[in-house]
Amino acid sequence: MIYKRGCNKDGPEKTCSKCGERGACGVYWYKFMWQGKLIRESTKQGNDKVARSMEAAHRTSLAKGEVGIRDKKIIPTLAEFIEQQFEPWARGTFEKSSPKTWRDYYKVGIKAILDFKSFADTKLNEVTSETASGFAAHRQSKGLQVTSVNSSLQILRRMLRLAAEWGVIDKAPLIRLLPGGRHREHVVTREEEARYLAAAPDTLSHVSTVLVDTGLRPEECFRLRWEAITWSNGRYGTFIVTHGKTAAARRVLPMTLRVRMILEDLWEKAGKPLEGWVWPAQTRSGHLESSSLKKQLARTFKTLSENAKKSGAQPVRKFVLYSLRHTFLTRLGESGCDAWTLARIAGHSSIAMSTRYVHPSEDAVFTAMERLGGHKIRHTTEIANSEGNTRKQLPS
Repeated sequence: MIYKRGCNKDGPEKTCSKCGERGACGVYWYKFMWQGKLIRESTKQGNDKVARSMEAAHRTSLAKGEVGIRDKKIIPTLAEFIEQQFEPWARGTFEKSSPKTWRDYYKVGIKAILDFKSFADTKLNEVTSETASGFAAHRQSKGLQVTSVNSSLQILRRMLRLAAEWGVIDKAPLIRLLPGGRHREHVVTREEEARYLAAAPDTLSHVSTVLVDTGLRPEECFRLRWEAITWSNGRYGTFIVTHGKTAAARRVLPMTLRVRMILEDLWEKAGKPLEGWVWPAQTRSGHLESSSLKKQLARTFKTLSENAKKSGAQPVRKFVLYSLRHTFLTRLGESGCDAWTLARIAGHSSIAMSTRYVHPSEDAVFTAMERLGGHKIRHTTEIANSEGNTRKQLPS
């Protein structure tokens, strides 16, 4: 109910001791019971219609809070979310630290979504597995390979997960990738590596050797600088990886003898500089890019194919530079390296990425169990001897 209190007899400049209103009171108040509690407030209004509206609004607000109702959030479309939040985040995160990731992955994926107008105009909370499948079908209808389509779906999935993380939507839908995508999981054999390096031009051969001996991402290798190299650390020296896809990419790696010989020779030929790019080139960035080596890589595989035909040998299967990183990590895992150490060397942000390279053999499992068993036996024997116990020691 609403009611009017006109009780201030002290004048317009005084506060009423009864109702608490300053000046000429006589404004409307409302009161009602809510869950056994008396709710009473002043509307500070002299109009009864406005006062009744304010009472009704208060009741509605309390009812919404009780049943968990909240005012509706304004949900942006995919295009709006990209423009206002996702693209600025991706650009700020990757444009400087990992230009290739921004240019060839995020920027391309964003464009693919925006180019499909009907999908880009979909509100974020209306994107479902079904609508994502329609987007994938649209991409395939344009003649794109499964790997390219999956790349766009990965961008969409990342976008929706961030939207959920940032509170724009309540939950990200499940986005499934298409089966049959190609993976850069070719492992170069030692024999293939030797033939490839012998046929490659100097620059390609040098870069490839560094990749296969250190596991660097190609972009990390191209961005190596002289000031990041220390010749006196470790056995053959070390270098610091300062830029990468994530914070985990920053790491210190030791050089192998081959890497030391290559880098030291380049350093001496460059006049022993104290700073600057290890692989300078006439590109916008000032250093080598993947595109700089595409022609050299194509010519190398053409030469290898011709040599194989002449000699009747098995040809070297074509691979991309990133395969050399995969080759290094596979060899590292096969050597018995644990997943945690491999993650540190590789610069992985998640241990799950490293576990795929680590496959303990049956012998390694038995050895680990024997060590654990041996530790327990010795520990038990020491306790028994210290307490004067006469328990027999089990045979090892």
